[in-house]
Amino acid sequence: MTANAPAAERDVEFQSLGAVLRGRLFVPDVGLPAPVVVMGHGFSATVDGMVADDYARVFRDAGIAALLFDHLGFGRSDGEPRLEINAWLQVHGYLDAVDALADLPEVDAARAGLWGDSMSGAVALVAAALDDRVRAVVVQIPALGDDPPPADPDGSIFAGMRDTYDSGACRADPSDVVGPMAVVSADQLRSPSLLRPITAFRWFIDYGGRPRTTWANSATWVPPRSIGPYEPVIAASHIGVPTLFVIAHDDEMEGANPAVARLAYENLAGPRELLELDGGHFGLAYCPSERFDLASRSQRDFLARFLG
Repeated sequence: MTANAPAAERDVEFQSLGAVLRGRLFVPDVGLPAPVVVMGHGFSATVDGMVADDYARVFRDAGIAALLFDHLGFGRSDGEPRLEINAWLQVHGYLDAVDALADLPEVDAARAGLWGDSMSGAVALVAAALDDRVRAVVVQIPALGDDPPPADPDGSIFAGMRDTYDSGACRADPSDVVGPMAVVSADQLRSPSLLRPITAFRWFIDYGGRPRTTWANSATWVPPRSIGPYEPVIAASHIGVPTLFVIAHDDEMEGANPAVARLAYENLAGPRELLELDGGHFGLAYCPSERFDLASRSQRDFLARFLG
């Protein structure tokens, strides 16, 4: 990993699958080397000004460093094809970020956690299940599917997930991908989009339209099962480290059924904590707000207990 001069927030970059991923390191004032949480944003969002950075600052102010990065092909990160939402690429990105922590003197790579939001919440669970260096996990409004996964009594599905990761298989057949098309749209009849709720349109246009975000209202969706077995709920049953789930009981987003999220929570193999809030899929993504304050404080305290 390379980085510029030390600062409370500074740009960083690291390698993943032959490309350079870029992000920002949030460094606390005291207690260095600090525990650290690796953070990836949700569906197509970027590092700058789209609320994940607000969570990172809450963690930093509590003495926990945060490495928030743009997924491959998004924001300031390199990678082709651009704007391709591919969960398996993102799993590699998370764990390559964990690899890169060893090059940062400000952080203690032995006290590393993962944080994910929405789609990246599912990705963080898969990554944590595959790598025992992860010491704690926080996921909020995780998009874990509309329906429960099949049973995996002999562990063969999870073994297939590990084989997919270990083999480096990340690319789907072009006939399996959806798009490119708009991420959000206000008119699903005349201009359909990948995310359909009007709440998604309002949030992405509000936050993504702000200066310096580098967000683009276009993406290509790669169904992760088109590459290999991908069952985040099954992965959760292989996570033995402390894990916090923050769930919206009224989550309206397709693919983010709160009942499936609760099932994943119940399947966790290690210590677990659950926070349920109202406000739908985007209620925690508005800052400042009471929901943001409650969620970020809960996550801060959880990470401080289990990493700090």
